[in-house]
Amino acid sequence: MTQENETLTANNNLTQVREAGVLLHISSLPSANYVGDLGADAKKFVDVLQQMKVKVWQTLPINMPHADNSPYQCLSAHAGNPDFISLETLVADGLLSPDDLVLDDTHGTTQPKAHLFDKAYQNFNQQITDGLYAKQKIAFKAFCKKQAHWLVDFALFIALRIKFNQTGWQYWPEAYKNRDESILKLAKKELADDITRIQFTQYLFFSQWHALKSYAASKDVRLFGDIPIFVAYDSADVWAEPQFFKLDVDKNMTVVAGVPPDYFSTTGQRWGNPHYNWDAMLADGFSWWVSRMATQSELFDMVRIDHFRGLEAAWEIPTTEETAMNGQWVTAPGCPLLKAIKHALPNVTLIAEDLGIITSEVDALREKYHLPGMKILQFAFGGQDDNPYLPHNIEPDSVVYTGTHDNDTTVGWYNALDDQQRHYFHAYLAALHSEEHVASMPRDLIIMALETRANLAIIPMQDILGLDGTHRMNVPGTSTGNWHWRFDWSQLKDWQISDFTNAVIHSKRY
Repeated sequence: MTQENETLTANNNLTQVREAGVLLHISSLPSANYVGDLGADAKKFVDVLQQMKVKVWQTLPINMPHADNSPYQCLSAHAGNPDFISLETLVADGLLSPDDLVLDDTHGTTQPKAHLFDKAYQNFNQQITDGLYAKQKIAFKAFCKKQAHWLVDFALFIALRIKFNQTGWQYWPEAYKNRDESILKLAKKELADDITRIQFTQYLFFSQWHALKSYAASKDVRLFGDIPIFVAYDSADVWAEPQFFKLDVDKNMTVVAGVPPDYFSTTGQRWGNPHYNWDAMLADGFSWWVSRMATQSELFDMVRIDHFRGLEAAWEIPTTEETAMNGQWVTAPGCPLLKAIKHALPNVTLIAEDLGIITSEVDALREKYHLPGMKILQFAFGGQDDNPYLPHNIEPDSVVYTGTHDNDTTVGWYNALDDQQRHYFHAYLAALHSEEHVASMPRDLIIMALETRANLAIIPMQDILGLDGTHRMNVPGTSTGNWHWRFDWSQLKDWQISDFTNAVIHSKRY
C-alpha cells in the first residue's frame, strides 16, 4: 500500500468500527414553532440517541432551500437554512423577548421568522455596548471574516433577490445579472443594512449549529451530513462564479443534470441543475469544491456525497427535453477532484451514495479513495441470490440502510411487495431463523441491517417509530408534497426505545 493510500484509509477511521446511526432531518424534529430547529428538541434527540447506544445522527443537506423546501435545491452550497434557527435560543441569548414568541390568536403562529431575525439583529445592534454583546460583536466580526469567501457574495445575492421580489438572478436587470462592477458597488452601499442583517442571520445559524455539534460530541454522537452533487441554477454559487458551470454566452443552461430511467422513475429524473465546467474547475485546482467541502467538514464529522457516480460520469440532458429519457453520460475528473479535496482536507471523512447505474469505473473511483458505499435492504429481495444488497453480500466497508429519505418507510415498502418479493423475503427470514418466521415489520429489517457486516447501519426515524408509507419524506420525480414530515415525542414509546437499544446491543454496534 502506498503512503497516500495509507493516509486515505486512516482518514476514514470514523467508519472502521461497527456502529449504529439514525436518519432524521432537522426539519423533522418536534418544535413549538414552524419546523424542527436547533434548539432544545435537537438536544433532547441527541439524548435519546445516546440512550439507544446510537453513535451517528445523519441529516439531509442543511443549506438554505428555495420555496419548495427541497434540501437538494438550495440557494447556496454554504449558507445554512435560517428556518433551523431556534427562536427559544434567541430568547435565552437576550436577542428576543418571550413576548415575541407568543402565539397570534388569529393565525395560531408566532411572527414570521424573518421578521424575528430582523428584530434580533436590531436588538443586537442596540445592546452592543453591554459586555456580553460586545463579545458577540467580536464573534460576529470574526465569523464574517472567516466565511467571507462565500458569505460576501451570498449576502449580496439574497439582498438583491429581495430587492427584485424573490426572482431568480437570471431575470434580474442585465447589469446585476452580469455582475457589473460599478452597479454592484452601488448596490452594496444601498443595501448595506440588509447585507449585514443577512450575514448576522447566518452567524446565528452557524453559532447554534456548532453548539449542537459540541453537545452531540459530549454525548459521543457524531453528525453525518449530506451534500447534493449539483447546486441549483438559481443560487449564489452560479451567479457569483458562472465560469465554473456549463452556461452559454447569455448565462443560460444548455444542458441540465438528472438520471436516466431507473428504479424510482420510468422516465428518469430531470433535476434541472447546471452541470459543472470541469475544465475550468481543473484549471483552478478545484478551489470551488475544496471550499464547499471545507464548510461541510466544519459542520459535520462525516459527509455523504449524493449521486457520487456523477464524479465519474454524469447524465446530461438537453434543456429542450421535458424528461430525462434522452441524454448522455459525460465523464468527470473525479480522481483529481477527490485527490485535491483529500490534499486540502486530510481529515475529511466522505461517504459515497453509489446507488443507481453503477459501473466498474465508479466502483474503482470509490475504492481508490476508500469511500464506503451504500447498501439499501429494500432493494435486496428481488429474487437474485447475487443481489449486492442482500445482507450476506454486504461488505464491511459500507453503510447499510433499511431505506433512505427517497424510499418508502419499511412498513410501507413491505405492504407494497408483490407476491414474488414477499415470498423471497419470507424465505430469507426463515433461513436466518432456521425455522418458519412470521414477519414483524419494521423490526425484522432493522435487525437485518444491524446484524450485517457493514461498519455503519443507519435506520430512518420512521422505521424506529414503525410508521407506514404516509410518513415518507420524499417521492423522487415528484415536485409536491415532499419534505414536510415531522414526528412528535408522543409517537416515541418507551418500549420502542428499549427494543431498538436491545437490538443495537445484541448486534454489538456500540
